[in-house]
Amino acid sequence: MTKTTDVEIYGQRYTIRGEADEAYIRRLASFLDGQMRQLAEGMNTTTPSRIAVLTALNLAHQLFEAEKKRAQGEADVERRMTSLMESIEEQVPTSLFR
Repeated sequence: MTKTTDVEIYGQRYTIRGEADEAYIRRLASFLDGQMRQLAEGMNTTTPSRIAVLTALNLAHQLFEAEKKRAQGEADVERRMTSLMESIEEQVPTSLFR
């Protein structure tokens, strides 16, 4: 069922329609508002749309970095698993695997 949630992000009101829980939508909006305000503190003057684009770029960068770390973690797990399997195979007589 589609729900409607009103939120405020960087001084602008938005009506969000979707299936997600209202509390989750509000949490997302609050997070985005905080990110935009934090970025704006370091700037002299700029437009809200410029701050939104720069915030989106920052969040995209964070997403890409998290994805890279996740992929590296998966590769590490795969390497460790292979190493452990090789160690087990070296230690256990092959007759047990038949």
